[in-house]
Amino acid sequence: MKRSKRFEVLAARPVNQDGFVKEWPEVGLIAMGSPNDPVPSIKIENGKIVEMDGVTRSNFDFIEQFIADYAIDVKIAEKAMAMEASQIAKMLVDVNVSRKEVVDIVRGLTAAKLVAVFNTMNVVEMMMALQKMRARKTPSNQCHITNVNDNPVLIAADGAEAALRGFDEMETTVAVVRYAPFNALALLIGSQAGRGGTLIQCALEEATELELGMRGITAYAETISVYGTENVFVDGDDTPWSKAFLASAYASRGLKMRFTSGTGSEVQMGYAEGKSMLYLEIRCIMLTRGAGVQGLQNGSVSCIGVPAAVPSGIRAVLAENLCAAMLDMEVASSNDQTFTHSDIRKTARTLMQFLPGTDFICSGYSGTPNYDNMFAGSNWDVDDYDDWNIIQRDLKVDGGLRPALEEEVIAVRNKAAKGLQAVFKELGFPAITDEEVEAATYAHGSKDVPARNVVEDLKAAQELMSRGITGIDIVKALAKTGFTDLAEHILNILKQRISGDYLHTSAILDKNFNVISAVNSRNDYQGPGTGYQMSDERWNEIKNISQAINPSDYDA
Repeated sequence: MKRSKRFEVLAARPVNQDGFVKEWPEVGLIAMGSPNDPVPSIKIENGKIVEMDGVTRSNFDFIEQFIADYAIDVKIAEKAMAMEASQIAKMLVDVNVSRKEVVDIVRGLTAAKLVAVFNTMNVVEMMMALQKMRARKTPSNQCHITNVNDNPVLIAADGAEAALRGFDEMETTVAVVRYAPFNALALLIGSQAGRGGTLIQCALEEATELELGMRGITAYAETISVYGTENVFVDGDDTPWSKAFLASAYASRGLKMRFTSGTGSEVQMGYAEGKSMLYLEIRCIMLTRGAGVQGLQNGSVSCIGVPAAVPSGIRAVLAENLCAAMLDMEVASSNDQTFTHSDIRKTARTLMQFLPGTDFICSGYSGTPNYDNMFAGSNWDVDDYDDWNIIQRDLKVDGGLRPALEEEVIAVRNKAAKGLQAVFKELGFPAITDEEVEAATYAHGSKDVPARNVVEDLKAAQELMSRGITGIDIVKALAKTGFTDLAEHILNILKQRISGDYLHTSAILDKNFNVISAVNSRNDYQGPGTGYQMSDERWNEIKNISQAINPSDYDA
């Protein structure tokens, strides 16, 4: 058949390299509105839920039992469940209805009822609701700092730049598991070189992750995954109770933490039970609430290719972010793992959270080139810094980042690399050469820095653990070698472990180590002129990009 020239051009467009599938409700390959989703219902006897969404208590799976016992307020449940789904949806978008009024109602809803609410809403209405329901007044951002070689000098430099550019939290992981202590140490030093008060984590298996946190080398965790069907939980040798116990282990030791979940994980694992992705994700959100965890990383996260392939999938992702906020939790709203070849589609997906703002708009903006991102590549990376900043400027929206001058970036990258060099020397770890410091200062990615002796590094990383080195040892090493400001910054982070204030919902630290959370800075949006209002100082920071010329300089 003779081809249309126009269709040949369209076929070559980046978006047509993406994968798309038709809905298949029987196996759960449907984002929203599955015919197999349960009908909302609740029955309470003697203060106990005995039937929920068509299932009697004797037939509850362990997720339903956990939700019924710990996640639903039985005092409000019958009244809340009697409301029409559309009435609740209208409360969400009505600026005359406060956030607290909505939260109080939502605590009495079942998973099926919440799905029914979202089925009535379009994405603009969900965005309006999210602007009101975000827990913390001020939006923020989180990034990934990794590289394919686990080069600690580069991690320190990239972490410093990311902190300077505005990220309040940053996460690393490993290519080689035994490098984890060095990656965490490097990011701790780098983050405080960029801006004091930045929080860091190292995503690993849970025992090592918890130990690094207990030693004061990391400050929070989020890769504690929960799932929407019993079979997926069992596949990971877990239950809601074991996850709740782990959450309490972190909190009792002064570590901020949140769970992780996302639409599509159950169908990807083959255990969706024919339910919609959103219904199963809402079970995860309610489970998180019931466990007493302050927040959740959701938004499909690493499963984004699944909902993005089916109709209304990106709408479902927005709905799950909104649902977590409605249940009064911190929301780190994903926008991390790449899912599309199309820059247009990438941006459209992100605007759902960028415009209304979430506690962390990205839970994984790549603070490195994507070839160095060990979280399987991000939707946004360092090559997009200028685009992100200009979108903020175009729309007068606070996306959590700030423009940075080249000389500022070079200075903090160099300071971070030298600080790590000094700590390695003081603690007897393999030397970091001046050549490595210079390379990391000016590098774009791991292709620009010399290789290290991996065998020696791995031995020393394990020695860090066997010697019982803690955050205090790092503070001492920095102070002894002249990096007193970095030592003070890390000491101030460690002090948070004593006060516990940063365990509150949606907590971040400012540059003066003041806690900003949903307790002392609760979102109070109720229409124009309320809620988060960008200060003149912040607006000047956003709008004064280096690319903008000053017309008066060209006055004849």
